[in-house]
Amino acid sequence: MSMIVNRRDLDFTMYEVLGLNKLLNHQRYAEFDRESVDAILDLSQSVAEDKYLSCAATIDAEEPEYIDGKARTHPATKEALAAYNDAGLMVTGYDAEHGGMQLPWMVHQAVNGMFTCANVGVASYSFLTQGAANMLIACGSQELQDKYLPNMVEGKWCGTMCLSEPQAGSSLADIRTKAEPKGDGSYALSGTKMWISGGDQDLTENIIHMVLAKLPGSPAGVKGISLFLVPKNRVNDDGTIGDSNNIALAGLNHKMGHRGTTNCLLNFGESGETLGYLVGGENEGLANMFHMMNEARISVGMGAVMSAKAGYLYSLDYARNRPQGRPLVNRDPESPMIMISEHADVKRMLMTQKAFVEGAHTLMYYCAELIDTQKTSDDEEDNQRIALLLELLTPICKSWPSEYCLEANKLAIQVLGGYGYTREYPVERFYRDNRLNHIHEGTWAIHGLDILGRKVRIAGGAAVDILQAEIQATIDASADCAELSQEALDLSASLKLVRETIVAVGQSSDPALALANATIFLDAMGHVVIAWMWLKQAIAASKGLASGNDADRAFYQGKMAATRFFFRYELPKIKANLALVADLDSTCYDLTAEQFIGN
Repeated sequence: MSMIVNRRDLDFTMYEVLGLNKLLNHQRYAEFDRESVDAILDLSQSVAEDKYLSCAATIDAEEPEYIDGKARTHPATKEALAAYNDAGLMVTGYDAEHGGMQLPWMVHQAVNGMFTCANVGVASYSFLTQGAANMLIACGSQELQDKYLPNMVEGKWCGTMCLSEPQAGSSLADIRTKAEPKGDGSYALSGTKMWISGGDQDLTENIIHMVLAKLPGSPAGVKGISLFLVPKNRVNDDGTIGDSNNIALAGLNHKMGHRGTTNCLLNFGESGETLGYLVGGENEGLANMFHMMNEARISVGMGAVMSAKAGYLYSLDYARNRPQGRPLVNRDPESPMIMISEHADVKRMLMTQKAFVEGAHTLMYYCAELIDTQKTSDDEEDNQRIALLLELLTPICKSWPSEYCLEANKLAIQVLGGYGYTREYPVERFYRDNRLNHIHEGTWAIHGLDILGRKVRIAGGAAVDILQAEIQATIDASADCAELSQEALDLSASLKLVRETIVAVGQSSDPALALANATIFLDAMGHVVIAWMWLKQAIAASKGLASGNDADRAFYQGKMAATRFFFRYELPKIKANLALVADLDSTCYDLTAEQFIGN
């Protein structure tokens, strides 16, 4: 049993629930078929298990150090990252014109998911680089692409995103980093950036920072932010590495998880001139950065899923092999012990993990399928429809797994009992790693404000209409499965509650009160979307059972059971939460700081 992937479940998701076969028939992906995809996944699993998983505990225990103004990582980090690059896996998601393999995004997610599951501390470096490179492709000039992109695509240079500052945090309107034009197309940057993952390291000869800064005379707030490409070391016209670009590492932040990834405080222009180059137009920085941020948000959600999958697979294997106790109806101490997987409450904890992990896993691959569909379609109207749907789903993709897959990690610890709380077992590390996903690429609250304050209203509410149509299509498809009739009714009723809540909130005359419970709305809407994903899986599982394939009978039955579990144990929780939102409950909104503890 692999500790980083369930290949049967991966095949089920990609081929039986979603439409990877259809994608592989498109001309864009003509070089690939199921056999070649399997070979790539085989290679990925082998490298991830041999080079990433094997050093995960060591890298976590011996985190990067700040020595003589530089970051020093554990040698196994560089060895693992080199193995990933040498296997050609860095290029899976790029188009052929940029030197990439041009795999379907769904398969690219599957590849990177294994590495994230095996060792997120190392996987973060390539994830950040791929995001920065994709943003450069989307927004950068041809000159910048020609000079910087090839080495990023190949993994020779790493990339970062530099948004936050010590005094600003998530409030990008308050950033102070400045960019002064030099008159030759370059800019002199000065300022400080905080919480920069991969901001300094000894793994690659250069780091390409994507930095948000303000030009002289720019508008106040987020409207005056521009985006700049700022290399750690300057790059000569012939592509060779030049002098230092005067980016000083002021220190490392030591976080509870992702401890193999450096996290940095960077000073720009402190010890000399730091040169940067405008990416996109002036004062378009936030919109351009969102090319990377939206990709990163879905990827953060995927990371949360994979950290939870690591915990689920480990705790499941442990429970199936750990004898303890006897059936409640048998008090004979001389009788054989049973495996803890036979105890009812352990089954509940394992099923909760399965429901959260595999439900969110399907959502991630569904969104990947949407991205692939956009890339293979010339239908502008349909692509716009998909874009609106992705806009609405993105905050759910990022935030719901960050909350509920973290809950799955908590349950994995509990399954192991006392052993789960010790460093001799990896489940406590999976929890620590996953806890960071709550804050990566926007907090739970920020995404709640985003979805209720903006996303449900974009294009006059068209995104919600599209989501409802997609969910209804799944409900209609379940009509042939009599055993799913109650789940279909429950999902339809839940969607109706969401729409009624949106209307109720929209009638409020106080915008702040209307959004006071936005996080709770995001939680509930996420539950509805995950229930939809489980209904999709149940339809596919029902067909699988009808096919008479005895070898997969238990697998399919498990999918049906997990669907029933989510609809009975989890989906009903949204009623109370949506009632709070729709009623504009002001219990928390009305509190003053003094009321928490008194004057």
